[in-house]
Amino acid sequence: MKTSLVIMAAGIGSRFGGGIKQLEPVGPNGEIIMDYSIHDAIEAGFDKIIFIIRRDIEKDFREVIGDRIEAVCRSKNIEVCYAFQDLHDIPDGFSVPEDRTKPWGTGQAVLVCRGLIKEPFIVINADDYYGKEAFVKIHDFLQGYTPEQPNAFCMAGFILKNTLSENGGVTRGICQLDENGYLTGVHETSNIVKTASGAAVDENGVLSPVDATSYVSMNMWGLTPEFVGMLKEGFAEFFKNLNGNEAKAEYLLPIYIDELLKAGKVSVKVLGTNDKWFGVTYKEDKPVVVESFRKLIEDGVYKKELFS
Repeated sequence: MKTSLVIMAAGIGSRFGGGIKQLEPVGPNGEIIMDYSIHDAIEAGFDKIIFIIRRDIEKDFREVIGDRIEAVCRSKNIEVCYAFQDLHDIPDGFSVPEDRTKPWGTGQAVLVCRGLIKEPFIVINADDYYGKEAFVKIHDFLQGYTPEQPNAFCMAGFILKNTLSENGGVTRGICQLDENGYLTGVHETSNIVKTASGAAVDENGVLSPVDATSYVSMNMWGLTPEFVGMLKEGFAEFFKNLNGNEAKAEYLLPIYIDELLKAGKVSVKVLGTNDKWFGVTYKEDKPVVVESFRKLIEDGVYKKELFS
């Protein structure tokens, strides 16, 4: 069955020390984190790629990664598409407030793929390294998709301690599971820091321990084509309930999926992975990420010439 890799890259910005953190080279030949995710997804069996970007970064994006990946994919008969996230792409009957400057979050990002998504798909962040295992597990899960079960989703569950930065606090969606390994809720938790004993939430210097072996969501979801229709309905509801928060509110994937779970409308199987996540949350993270890829290549996980 055809399956798509959807990469959310519209959030590329200039907050990372004056540069674009998602396009920072981390591999020996200038590869960026996204290269490794695409490689792992193709290896797992995904055969279509959808990049979600903004129109204003299209030229730079194509130069840094898009054109190169299209060349790789042509040789493998893999389709490459672009979807464009736009602040003004909103439900009928609503308007964009004058003081709103950025698009509406990860839920809107996936929604802009309507018309392109016709098959089960995995959605990931552009600047996160997820490892190989999760791509394989989600691809295998999606191969069981049938139109009779349009609400059966999955997500990669990363172990919290494998997702922390040495350089500061991070926000993670801590997952609650039932006895069968299905998600019952996601609790967005801010400023989780690494500690000698595991992990803790840092509230103005007061540390509250959290279970470092908990599963967390890293925005790596396995979804059905019907989910895009649900997103459209949810986006309209999101606008109806803004209540004066139009300038800053975001329509976020984990929050919307959590709402669907609470309403009993979907199921989400948590597929655990022991791979270590890493990304460039802070500028100081980059040397660690570069060294991590060097070690992965040294250990034979990747070839030095990634797509050779």
